Amino acid sequence: MNKSAKSSKRDGTKLPSRYLQFQKSYPLVFRAYDMLGTATAGAGPLDPKTRALVKLGIAIGGQMEGAVHSHTRRALAAGCTAAEIRHVVLLATTTLGFPSMMKCLSWVDDVLKDAG
Repeated sequence: MNKSAKSSKRDGTKLPSRYLQFQKSYPLVFRAYDMLGTATAGAGPLDPKTRALVKLGIAIGGQMEGAVHSHTRRALAAGCTAAEIRHVVLLATTTLGFPSMMKCLSWVDDVLKDAG
């Protein structure tokens, strides 16, 4: 992201209004957070597609609906297929349990159905 609030990302998806408001209200904090994300992404050997799937897995493990939506969109933008994304969700079954996995799968499907 850049320093000013925008209504959509480079991939054309809309950003949540709460995120945009935070960016506008706390520009220094937002820039620091954005820089931290850039630094952590570049700190290791993982390629962008693998990083996207890992971040999606973390969001699934935390059972954070907004983050699952966001990281599903990011995984698609990184070149992940719907099958790869759904596989990440299925892997959560034995760790989180079937009902939690199904909840996360529904969040992923929210994004995948809109992505076509």
